Amino acid sequence: MMPGGMPSGWGSSKSWTHRSTARDVLRKRAGKTRRRDSMTSRERVEAALAFEPVDKAPLEYHPCGRGLYEHGEAFRGLLKAHPGDFEDFSDMPIPRPPAEACGPDGSYHEYKTDAWGVTWESRIFAMTGHPYRQPLADWRALEGFRCPPHALAEDAAFASYAKRIARVRETRYTKDGWFGFFERMHALRPFEDVLMDVYDNEREINRLADMLVEYELEELRLMCAAGVDAVQFGDDFGTARAMLFSPEVWRSFFKPRYRRLVQFAREQGKAVFFHTCGYAAPILEDLREIGVNAVWPQLTAYDMEELAARLRRLGLACAIHVDRANVMTHGTPADVTRAVHAAAKAFDVMNGGAYFYVETDNGFPLENIRALLEAIGTYRKEA
Repeated sequence: MMPGGMPSGWGSSKSWTHRSTARDVLRKRAGKTRRRDSMTSRERVEAALAFEPVDKAPLEYHPCGRGLYEHGEAFRGLLKAHPGDFEDFSDMPIPRPPAEACGPDGSYHEYKTDAWGVTWESRIFAMTGHPYRQPLADWRALEGFRCPPHALAEDAAFASYAKRIARVRETRYTKDGWFGFFERMHALRPFEDVLMDVYDNEREINRLADMLVEYELEELRLMCAAGVDAVQFGDDFGTARAMLFSPEVWRSFFKPRYRRLVQFAREQGKAVFFHTCGYAAPILEDLREIGVNAVWPQLTAYDMEELAARLRRLGLACAIHVDRANVMTHGTPADVTRAVHAAAKAFDVMNGGAYFYVETDNGFPLENIRALLEAIGTYRKEA
């Protein structure tokens, strides 16, 4: 075993530092190094990942029900008027909170227990809540803890999922999953305890991390076998100004495990997208080294032009995601439009290496959502 309780093979696996390794594959798929007048959605996304010119800026929507809940058919109409390149979620049913979770004043408050045994408390409908009861708050529970069954392990579920992926791939780029064992750890166990466990390199946190990596490897295997084009990873490692862990701790505890997961996906021919909120500049090179193709950073934590130049040098494509906490929630439509154009310019979106990502939170005015999609539309040849 290596220090930190990790299997010795994890630290010696191959590196993806040579940028042409990923780019050559994606360029071959995209087919051209010159901008074409017309691309399919898959060609467009793959060209962007390979830092090749695109006919339109790629666009991805997150299937968040909050926008539909707050704005209903008006929001759905905007999604249909501005279609993207990834899976289409515009026909999602409008979610409704259960009556028993709503108070007489219209307030919402609900507790839900998931398949992992975590009870979540939610006070904003259609948004992720906070862990209320955690099964590994006491390490003595680890001995009897088991991960839940994989939903896709059942033949009928896998066949249905693979059929859906095949249908979407006929016209769109397919990306699925949310692989992040750090988030899972601090759902199962109190956040502050997990931070200290990792810093102290406790035996139990290493055991839990290894258990979760094995679980996610099987989930990845099933998803890749179903035929997705790409997989999504996500763990929040930053605050507004710094990382939650020192780069040294991150490289010791997290990187070898992520290397194993990411390289498995890459060996299946899948592109890898990685999200992390907060400031994570010290580990961008590490993400590229282990094989990540694209990152979705929190742009407000960086100097945007410096970040764009750095990611282009690294060969890491970037999700352009307008500030949700301030601009989208409290800004004007003009503020939103300016933010879109500033980011598109900084990341040179029409020459590859970037794509637009849209996700709606509670409190987004409909006029700001409209301004966002109309501004993005100017890079997608929309009138």
